[in-house]
Amino acid sequence: MSISFAKSEVERRRQIPVRGVAEIETVSSVKKSFNRHLHFTVHKDHYVSGMRDYYLAAAYMVKDNLAGRWMRTQQHYYELDVKRIYYLSFEFYIGRSLTNTMVNLGIMATCDEALYQLGLDLEELEEFEEEAGLGNGGLGRLAACFLDSMATLGIAGYGYGLRYDYGIFTQRIRSGWQLEEPDDWLQFGNPWEKQRPEYCVPVFYYGRLEKTPNGVEWVDAQVVYAVPYDTPVPGYHNNMVNTMRLWSAKAPDFFDREFLNSGDYIKAIFDRNIAENITRVLYPNDNFFNGKELRLKQEYFLVAATVADIIRRYKSKYGSKAPTRKSFDEFPDKVAIQLNDTHPSIAIAELMRVFCDVERLSWDEAWNITKKTCAYTNHTILPEALEKWSIKLMEQLLPRHLEILNEINAHFLEEVAKKWPGDTDRMARMSLIEDGTEKKVNMAHLSIIGCHSINGVAAIHSDILRKELFRDFYEMWPHKFNNKTNGITPRRWLVLCNPSLADAISSKIGTNWPIQLDELRNLSKFAKDKEFVAHLKRVKLENKLKLANYIQQKYGISVDTESMFNVQAKRFHEYKRQMLKMLHVITLYNRLKKNPERNIAPRTIMIGGKAAPGYHMAKLIIKLFNNMVSIINNDSVVNKKLKCVFLNDYRVSLAEKVVPAADLSEQLSTAGMEASGTGNMKFMLNGALTIGTLDGANVEMREEMGASNFFLFGMTAEQVDDLRNKGYNPREFYDRNVELRQCIDQMASGAFSPEDPNLFKDVVASLINDDRYMLLADYASYIKVQESVSEAFLDHTTWFNMVVLNIAAAGKFSSDRTIAEYAREIWKVHPKKDKLAAPYESLQKEEDVIESGKYVK
Repeated sequence: MSISFAKSEVERRRQIPVRGVAEIETVSSVKKSFNRHLHFTVHKDHYVSGMRDYYLAAAYMVKDNLAGRWMRTQQHYYELDVKRIYYLSFEFYIGRSLTNTMVNLGIMATCDEALYQLGLDLEELEEFEEEAGLGNGGLGRLAACFLDSMATLGIAGYGYGLRYDYGIFTQRIRSGWQLEEPDDWLQFGNPWEKQRPEYCVPVFYYGRLEKTPNGVEWVDAQVVYAVPYDTPVPGYHNNMVNTMRLWSAKAPDFFDREFLNSGDYIKAIFDRNIAENITRVLYPNDNFFNGKELRLKQEYFLVAATVADIIRRYKSKYGSKAPTRKSFDEFPDKVAIQLNDTHPSIAIAELMRVFCDVERLSWDEAWNITKKTCAYTNHTILPEALEKWSIKLMEQLLPRHLEILNEINAHFLEEVAKKWPGDTDRMARMSLIEDGTEKKVNMAHLSIIGCHSINGVAAIHSDILRKELFRDFYEMWPHKFNNKTNGITPRRWLVLCNPSLADAISSKIGTNWPIQLDELRNLSKFAKDKEFVAHLKRVKLENKLKLANYIQQKYGISVDTESMFNVQAKRFHEYKRQMLKMLHVITLYNRLKKNPERNIAPRTIMIGGKAAPGYHMAKLIIKLFNNMVSIINNDSVVNKKLKCVFLNDYRVSLAEKVVPAADLSEQLSTAGMEASGTGNMKFMLNGALTIGTLDGANVEMREEMGASNFFLFGMTAEQVDDLRNKGYNPREFYDRNVELRQCIDQMASGAFSPEDPNLFKDVVASLINDDRYMLLADYASYIKVQESVSEAFLDHTTWFNMVVLNIAAAGKFSSDRTIAEYAREIWKVHPKKDKLAAPYESLQKEEDVIESGKYVK
């Protein structure tokens, strides 16, 4: 349907954005806007400006095109009184915004040409943008993709998170070891955000409870203020701009009088710093947050500020400061809250607190509204990653919430007892409050009890939730459980990062596919089209040359662009089995040392990812690979057919270079352990073939592309369970496989650590004595399938036929499809493909209206 707007002159003027905001149509207007910002915003001229100054001018110039659309979008939502979707996530791994915004606004070519005429290179400018690394990996990057898709689909979506002063640490490699340095991403400011101090929210901690005639009151609490910073999130070519709101902690403006009266001014200052530490740093993903008071503070800080903001917006009307909606009967029809994993699950208790204590609703009414409003996405089956908080800590930090949680649990256990009378074991398993040496609150259970929808993020993952992890809850509420397979935005992960491939695709199937990715299916008929396949080969070689140049400049390693670019890039964790890749590298090395003339495809093996600072085993594996890099790359016997590169400080901007150049993507997690994965989808979309297990989204990828176009190895999830139940003994596999035993013995003897022969003894002990993730059981299958990979790569015609079919099958894995499913099936809203009318079509028209005096505020 077409979107209509107010037609009266007065109402039309109210939609005019502020001065200097316009769509840039011509190269000359881009140059004019750039120079204006360089002088009047950055306050530099061309004589003293550096590249960072030029980047800032370019960013402000591009942002001008967002502001009018941003305000117009919000006006549109208020006019239609739409249902709003609030996506609460502890992480948003946004990456860089400059070129992504240009792409979504459709001004990339114009800006590129204008900057060229000014003697500037866009790719060089882009390197001066500090990356918003507000996430550890897949969870945060998924959240960023979802925001992009909500804007593109015309859904009134708001991302809520924390504005960490320091994002995911910067990874340095010294003597092969990972070192962590602070990621001070705000050191030069952030041109994309807008502080909104007028929407500051007080957040309370500690204190005590008092019973009053009006109910329970939370008194003597400490206050910290949440200050919002808004970042625009543009849709693709539709003039829609949504909002990501991140909260920053600020201490109250007043000091503790006791300290001031005693003359302890310095102590008062220090206490302010302690309060503001809440958003100082993103916790690395080590999965061991339990008991960390700061982590719980962060989670409640996000939730309390966001819930207050949601209720304020629900009550308000655009342009009016006074509340206009008094009743909460419509709340679930106007508000949907999606909890991205268990981190924001305390939102359920916070909603109950606000509804009961502030808005004075009855318990039953508040609980009914809360359940209808909240939905929960589970992202992991790892027990250590399912958050649990000690009752003692909760009682100290959030006393009212603990009281509410106990009441929620009491009502819930009454329901369980009615359905399964006398089944005390089941009640103990399902209880929100876990007994033991230390009583704890199970936040995953809270999420299931307090939400109307619980979804996994791949078909196999959702089945595990139903049949294993949350089986009791599924038996009680089967209607709550569903699957929403993850996806990625094709705008960043193809249009932006791989423009040559995007152009090649458009030359065959048109230009609608970035918003309708299933149209890639039309490429399958070109799998054996010699001209098209030759085009894809040229594109891949071009991307490999770019990455090879980067590797040469960054690491001083020369790589062969005719070799297979074999990539495993993901957060380091034992279940992701980077160690299995290490065994493959050592096996290849040994085979080539034995027979340098062996007929195998030459490989450049690239591994990237960060290990949590306290994760000893993951950091040892990084050290092992870096030792292998040094040994292999300096061995003239093997380095013609095998090279290794560690992709230091792997992040979004580096992924944008690596993904388009990859030939082979490694997805090696133990079957049944990976929830979904999205890196696998990025590689697939960009023409890399996949070797992997039947785990996470790999299962659905293989279904889409066909079994013959996927290099499958390893046990299934059922076989993993069977082997574990029978009593898995990794030493048996070690004893009977000669090549495997040689690899492990070399590590044990110090062959790869001459400086310290015992360096990798913990790795060896883990593999032989424990091997929780069954690497040794899958080793033989993995090595055999890698031989098939090598054979296929040597047959370029067959390989690129498979490449085309992989790309053609990637349509399902668009985050647009995922968000459309969330919208229709969970949030009960309908995606729209309509475009919002642009505010004003040129800078001159905008200025003419404002400067004529006709603009009415």
